[in-house]
Amino acid sequence: MNTETIGLNAGLVWAALNEAQTLDTKQIKKMAKLKNEKEVYAALGWLAREGKLVFEPSEDGKELLVSLAQD
Repeated sequence: MNTETIGLNAGLVWAALNEAQTLDTKQIKKMAKLKNEKEVYAALGWLAREGKLVFEPSEDGKELLVSLAQD
């Protein structure tokens, strides 16, 4: 995995979140059609570094819910 791939995956994750608003990491992987969790977390890190994400735990605390930050 290289920087270009991570950036492309970040775009796919952003598009998935823009469509669904809030997703857990498993849903992100499926909607963005990523191969594994490493790709998901690298893309989330890219978007988080840009300040584009909001993270919160699910009600049961077992999942990480992700949504796009409001500008």
